[in-house]
Amino acid sequence: MTTLGVLVGNRGFFPAELCEQGRKVILSVLKEEGLEAVALGPKDTKFGSVESHADAKKCADLFKANREKIDGILVTLPNFGDERGIADTIKMSGLDVPVLVHAFPDEPGRMAIEHRRDSFCGKMSACNNLTQYGIRFSLTSEHTMDPESQAFRSDLRDFAATCRVVKGMRKARFAQIGARPAAFATVRYSEKLLERTGVSVESIDLSEIFGRAWGLNDKESSVISKLDEIRGYVKTTRIPRESLVRMAKFAVVLDQCIAERELSGTAIQCWTSMQENFGVVPCAVMSILSNGLSPSACETDISGLLGMYAMIQASGRPSGIADWNNNYSDDPDKCVLFHCSNFPQEFFANKGVMDYQEILAGTVGREKSYGTVVGRLAPTDFTYCRVSTDDFAGTIRAYVGEGEITTDPINTFGGYAVARIPRLQALLRLICSRGFEHHVAINPSRVAPVIEEAFSRYLLWDVYNHDREAAPTGAGRAPSEGRSPPAGRSRPREEAREARPAGRARPRAGKKTEAATRGGKA
Repeated sequence: MTTLGVLVGNRGFFPAELCEQGRKVILSVLKEEGLEAVALGPKDTKFGSVESHADAKKCADLFKANREKIDGILVTLPNFGDERGIADTIKMSGLDVPVLVHAFPDEPGRMAIEHRRDSFCGKMSACNNLTQYGIRFSLTSEHTMDPESQAFRSDLRDFAATCRVVKGMRKARFAQIGARPAAFATVRYSEKLLERTGVSVESIDLSEIFGRAWGLNDKESSVISKLDEIRGYVKTTRIPRESLVRMAKFAVVLDQCIAERELSGTAIQCWTSMQENFGVVPCAVMSILSNGLSPSACETDISGLLGMYAMIQASGRPSGIADWNNNYSDDPDKCVLFHCSNFPQEFFANKGVMDYQEILAGTVGREKSYGTVVGRLAPTDFTYCRVSTDDFAGTIRAYVGEGEITTDPINTFGGYAVARIPRLQALLRLICSRGFEHHVAINPSRVAPVIEEAFSRYLLWDVYNHDREAAPTGAGRAPSEGRSPPAGRSRPREEAREARPAGRARPRAGKKTEAATRGGKA
């Protein structure tokens, strides 16, 4: 469950009882949305609000005592609020978590002194002080919002998703299992840049996995149990039992390594060491892991794994990794996504079947190539994301956007889909001109603005959101050189724009603000 520290701002010469009512409403909405709250109570301060330095110290102490629990902070202003008390609270708490600033709206018929809030104005002062203190923050989609409205609830879900992404990325532990295949120079990455963000990478030799797997007896309970799990997960009618047993042994050892090292995800060497030295492809085992929200990427693609993991945190649904693989007829906004594949069964609507890897079979033989999960991906909206470490600029960069898996006719092998992405040609130019990899993480949800908010505002990565921005026309244009935005601000190229709402892109023309559900479960 996502937990928010709740800071109710108050200003002495405004109606303080509005704080009492506002606090109750906010806490009720949080509970209804499945979010846990850490907040001062009426016995701690007046109406459980913050309007003085003494109040700020009490709230900061409460937040500090729950620092391992709090994923983000919600600042809410039932009246003008005390801007310095708000900033002092967050500063003294020492928490480095996402912050959402919300203000209650005034009502035209209740503007007398005993009812007027002035939160509209107070929000500006609060944000000004947060900026002075160097505290990064997010904004709601409208300047003032009824906390019981569906629009605010959507903002709240997005913010909770942003908090989960930030928290997840700052403590992620991934394993690179095996060496990068020599032919896959595209998946090089910088461990040092990732470590600076909080992402740790464990290196595990593939021979260690093989050795432990070969040491397992075919009749061991763990092997038999895993064999049953594989057969229950995917149709294996055409697969030799010997190959299935090898997959089961590999999966048992992989599960052990994940548990022993407390791993968030894995990136595994495949071509062609796995086939030549162990006699199977690992796709089905990786598919099972990803379907269980423990993402597993191909060819030691740790950077691709980052995008998979981030979208799982945002949506609560499995991610996969695909190749931008083929054009689709002469439609400039459609392409074919493909992989061997290790896509999660959820992508296939649980209709994926096990087969052999047709490309590798021509080199190592069919008998060593069993283990793929193949079929056509079910139609759905999806988010795509690619993370890349830029060693030359000393930063991490990414692109993100949303599209749809269509039902357009196609007949091919492996795991595949026809995808429609608005202005696809511009996105492809960006990928090529900035030297991004051919792998892309995908997730059956709409969470691109959440990913952008988490990556750019709180992790300070250089992010391109294809749904908002125009791609460069010149080849090789550099990103914004990893410059950190000022607190509460977007990156330099966005400074002239309105501030982004919490995890939300500006609605595209012809689309309703709340047309898509974003952020998944709280």
